[in-house]
Amino acid sequence: MESNVIPDSVRPQRLQPGIGFGSAPTGPLRSSLRPGVTVPIAPLLPSPASLAASSGPPPPPPPLQLHSLYGGVGAGLGPGATGHCNPGNPAVLKEAVEAVVRSFAKHTQGYGRVNVVEALQEFWQMKLTRGADLRNGALVVYEMVPSNSPPYVCYVSLPGGSCFGSFQFCPTKAEARRSAAKIALMNSVFNEHPSRRITDDFIEKSVSEALASFNGNREEADNPNTGIGAFRFMLESNKGKSMLEFQELMTVFQLLHWNGSLKAMRERQCSRQEVLAHYSHRALDDDMRTQMAADWVNREQSVAGTIAQELASTERELEDARLAGRELRFYKEKKDILMLAVGQLSAANTATLPSH
Repeated sequence: MESNVIPDSVRPQRLQPGIGFGSAPTGPLRSSLRPGVTVPIAPLLPSPASLAASSGPPPPPPPLQLHSLYGGVGAGLGPGATGHCNPGNPAVLKEAVEAVVRSFAKHTQGYGRVNVVEALQEFWQMKLTRGADLRNGALVVYEMVPSNSPPYVCYVSLPGGSCFGSFQFCPTKAEARRSAAKIALMNSVFNEHPSRRITDDFIEKSVSEALASFNGNREEADNPNTGIGAFRFMLESNKGKSMLEFQELMTVFQLLHWNGSLKAMRERQCSRQEVLAHYSHRALDDDMRTQMAADWVNREQSVAGTIAQELASTERELEDARLAGRELRFYKEKKDILMLAVGQLSAANTATLPSH
């Protein structure tokens, strides 16, 4: 398979928390480290916009934007990635995806038109039989967006948690399913390439480029209490993992940042390293989602319309990312959490209504 047929930015990811950063936290940290908070949103790792007034340049904050740190086949990792593949140039994305599907068919002795839905499932089943750590099995899950007329939209979630969506205009539900499977298969295949692994050379190059981007110095890179140091610490802790697996872990921190939890932990005097060590072992589960949703309910009760505004923004982000062929879990989880908050708010309002 020729990697140069794929635009640098066609690089979405998947999610699998549980990568160790050290010993589990003890003592009061356990009660401090929780996603449920009601505070203004501010990152534990500051945003690039705040660097001018900051003495310690951080790595790219959530949403993770590593497209400037990775060259070649690994470019365009994060949800913020930009490049040739965008809603304004769907033909390039379609061409790239079709090239990977054709190449996959050729290398697996496929004949004629490839059934991409079956191929995607077989790919992950193959990984499972070869010893891949898939905690919930190899099942690929599809989700259709309710609609009575085209265009139809379908999302597909891979075993590790990565989410992709149909990126073309789909006149039928079956075509939407195939479109989602194509982009997911492309990312699954490319994730197996050796260049997609975190190695010592990759870490050094990434840290050096991060330092150059944020005008940092080598001392900061060796100090885990700085943003760049925390970035290096996370990369080294995930050595040998793929880009998709690293993005899976980062999705958890993206959501914690979005929800305001990282700022709350910093205010509770939790160090970056403690937070990283704790949440590297936490899967994104229903309990975490419920806690985050409860925070949005609290915000809505303080300022009416907060959830509706955030939901509208999230839906625009999700749509743009889907049409650009990016990994969608961060945006999809945000929407699901907000919808869960709407349900919680409705249930609370119903419970307080006077009985007749």
